[in-house]
Amino acid sequence: MDRTAFGRLLRQARQRSLLTLESLSEASGVSVRAISDMERGHSLPRQATLSELMDALELADDERRRFVEASVRRAGQVPRQLPPDLATFRGREEALAAVHGLASQAAGRGGRVVISAIGGMAGVGKTTLAVRWAHQVADRFPDGQLYVNLRGFEDSRRPLDPGEALGGFLGALGVPSSGIPSGTEERSALFREQTRSRQLIVVLDNARDAEQVTPLLPTSAGCLTIITSRSQLSDLAVTEGASMLGLDVWTREEALAALAARIGEERCRTEPEAASELVELCGFLPLAVAIVGAQLSAFPQIPLRIGVRELREARPRLDALSAGDRRGDVRAVFSWSYRALTPETARFFRHLALSPGPSVSAEAAASLTGAGMAAARQHLRELTSANLLSCHAGGRYVLHDLVRVYGAELVEQEKDDRFRAETRLLDYLRHNACTATRVLDRRPGLEVPASPPEGVMSVAVDSREEALEWFGREESTVAATLRSMDDPRLLRYRMNLTDNWVSYYSVTGRWADEISAKRIGLDAALVLDDPTAIARNCASLARALAETGQVDQAEEQVGLMLAQLHRLAPANRASAERSIGWVRGRQGRHTEALHHARQALALYRTLGDRGSEARELNAVGWYLTLLGDHRQAITMCEEALPMLQEAGNRRSEAATWDSIGYARQRLGDLDAAIADYRRSLRLYEEVLDGYNQSDVLDHIASAQLERGDDAQARASWMRAAELLSTIGNPRAAEMRAKAEALGETH
Repeated sequence: MDRTAFGRLLRQARQRSLLTLESLSEASGVSVRAISDMERGHSLPRQATLSELMDALELADDERRRFVEASVRRAGQVPRQLPPDLATFRGREEALAAVHGLASQAAGRGGRVVISAIGGMAGVGKTTLAVRWAHQVADRFPDGQLYVNLRGFEDSRRPLDPGEALGGFLGALGVPSSGIPSGTEERSALFREQTRSRQLIVVLDNARDAEQVTPLLPTSAGCLTIITSRSQLSDLAVTEGASMLGLDVWTREEALAALAARIGEERCRTEPEAASELVELCGFLPLAVAIVGAQLSAFPQIPLRIGVRELREARPRLDALSAGDRRGDVRAVFSWSYRALTPETARFFRHLALSPGPSVSAEAAASLTGAGMAAARQHLRELTSANLLSCHAGGRYVLHDLVRVYGAELVEQEKDDRFRAETRLLDYLRHNACTATRVLDRRPGLEVPASPPEGVMSVAVDSREEALEWFGREESTVAATLRSMDDPRLLRYRMNLTDNWVSYYSVTGRWADEISAKRIGLDAALVLDDPTAIARNCASLARALAETGQVDQAEEQVGLMLAQLHRLAPANRASAERSIGWVRGRQGRHTEALHHARQALALYRTLGDRGSEARELNAVGWYLTLLGDHRQAITMCEEALPMLQEAGNRRSEAATWDSIGYARQRLGDLDAAIADYRRSLRLYEEVLDGYNQSDVLDHIASAQLERGDDAQARASWMRAAELLSTIGNPRAAEMRAKAEALGETH
C-alpha cells in the first residue's frame, strides 16, 4: 500500500471513534501536525508512533494488521529519521522565529549551505527544539532528514565516532555496506558526494565538539544542518560560518504553559501559586518540568502543593543538574518519579540503566533485567509514560543520559547484581547471534545454540532477512558492549561474543567492523593467554584485513598463529595452519601457502575428519595450480569431490569444481574447463552464493574469450556484474568494465 492508503485507514478509524485530530493527539501523544500529515498521505508512521495510534484508537486485531501492512515503507523512499515531534511542545517562539529565517536561506533552488548550532545545558530542550524546527520545515527539503545522537556527553561513555555516524548516514542514503569505506575521511568525502545534489535536513544531536561534527557536515547548497550540544561550538562559527543559538531555561510563563499542557489547565488555575513554585523548583528546566508533569498527570488526585513540598525537601541534590541559584533539583524530580513506580518496574529501571549502548531493544532490555517479554513491555510502557524513557524510531528505547546516571547510582545504592545483569545481556547477544548465524551460513559443523540461560530472551529467526534484521538491530549494542564492559570477569564473554558476529560481518562485507571487534577479541585472548582463542581471533582478523586490501598488515597475526602452533590441540592446529596458508595465498606467497595447506591436510587425515580433509585437498590443489603443477592439482581436487558429496558440503564442492576448471584451462582443455566451471556455478546457485557465482563467471568468461567466443564471454561478465550489483559489491564495476572493453575491441 502507499501513504494515501494508510492515511485513508487512519482517518476512517479516527472518525469511527468520534475523535477529532486534537483528541486523538491527546490520547496518543502524537502531535496534531503529524497525524494530519499522515491522514493527507504526506508521511507514514514509525513503529513506535504506529503502536501509540493503534492503542489510542483501540483497534481490533484484524484492523491492527491492516494498519501495519499499510504503514510498511517501500524501497526507494527518502530517509525520514527524525524522532517524533512532541504534542506537548510549548514556548520557544522567539528561538523558532530566529531559526526559521535560517531555514529559508537553505531551502529551494539556489539556497546556500546553512549550519545552526543550538547550545545549552543538559535537559534544557535543545533536542526538542531542533526536532520541532526540523519537522516544521521538513516539507521544504524534499530529499529527507538524517538524524544521529552523537553521544557527546554521556557519562563514562565515549562519544560516537564520526566514522560510525557517517556509516549510518551513508546506509540511509542507499549506499550498500560493501561500498562504504573503512576510514572516516573517506566516508566523509563520500557523504559530501552523496549529498551534493540533495536538499536535506541533517540533525547532529548531542555533539561533543567541533572536531566530532566537522566530518558530518554536508557542503552542498540547499542543505540545513542543525547541531545541538552542551558546548558552545564557537569554532564552527569561525570555520564553517555556523549560526549560534544559545538556549536558556524556560521563562516562568513557558514553563507554566508546558506544565498545563501535561496536567491540564484547570489544575494550574486552581493552585496557581503551587504551580508557579513547582516550575521554579524545577529550575524552569524543560526535562524536569516534563517529568513532574507526567507524574502529576498520572495522579490527578494529588494536590500540587504536595508535589511542591516533596521537591523542596528532597536531598541530596544532583549537582550536575542544579539550576544555578534556583532551587531546582532534578535528582529529586527523578526520585519522585522513581518512587511512584511499582517495585518490579523500579528494579527494571535500575537494570535498564546498565545498558551500554545509546538505545536498547525490548528483547535486550528483557534479558538485561531478567524479566519475561510480556512483563518487560509493560515496564517499558510504564517508564515511557513516566518520561523516564523514550521510544525512538525502530521501536528502540532510549534513556536520557542524566536519567541513566541516576539509574546507575540507584544500582549501587540498592546493591543490585550488576554482574548478573551484564552476563544476561551478553548471553542474549551470543545466543541469538548463534541462531541467526545458522540461518545466514548453512555450512555443516556450525555451533548449535543451546537453550538460552534463565531470563535470556530467544528471538525467532527463520529467514535470511530476519537474521540480517536482528543483527542490524543489535549491532550498536554489541559495539557498545565490547567497548565499555570492562569487568575482568566478563573478559571471556566479550571475547566469545566477537566470534558469533563473524558470519554477519562476512555476509554484509562489514570488514571494518569485524576488524574493530576482532582486535578487541584478540586483546582479550592475549590477556587470557588462551592459545586456541588467540589463533581463532588472529585468523578472523587477518582475513578481514586481507578483504580490505591490507593483507600485508596481517603479518602480525600470522606471526602470532605460528607462535601458538606448538600449544594447540591437533584440530585447532590444523585450522590455524589452514588460515596461515590462506593468508600466504592472498599475499602471493604460494609456496608457503602450499606448505601450510599440506600441514593442515596431514593433521585432518590423522584426526579422521573427512569433511575438513576434503576442503583442504581442494586448498592444496588450488595452490598447486597457482604454482603450475596443474595435473597434480586436478588429482588432489578429484580426490576431494566424493568426500564433499558424501558430507553434503555443496559450497566446498563448488569451489573444488572451480579449482579443477582453472587447472584444466591452464592446460589448454578449454571445453572441459568450461564444463567444470558450469558445475561449480550450478552448485553456487543452489546455495544462493552470489559473490562466488560472479567469481566463477569471471573464470568462464576468460575461458570463453580464450576459445574465441567473444559474445558469450561478454555475456558472462555482464551477468557477473549484475550479481555483484545485486549484493552491492564494488567489484561489479570491474566485471562491467571487462564486458564493455570487450565490446569496444570486438
